[in-house]
Amino acid sequence: MDRTVLLRRLVEAERHLAAYEQVVARQRHVIDTIARGGHDTAEAFALLREFQGIQATYVADRDRLRVELMT
Repeated sequence: MDRTVLLRRLVEAERHLAAYEQVVARQRHVIDTIARGGHDTAEAFALLREFQGIQATYVADRDRLRVELMT
């Protein structure tokens, strides 16, 4: 793959990853707020796990692109 395309994809992956870091942090805050109110956090935790799965995909994509750029 062309180096320019790889760099563009890496920037995009890093942008997505940064956004999902904020999403995950925000969801943790939501969970804390729900828990402090004495409410059930099961659904909020399920959503957090989904967000973390998406975040892991972006991490893997970023790491793969970094490796490709090194070769």
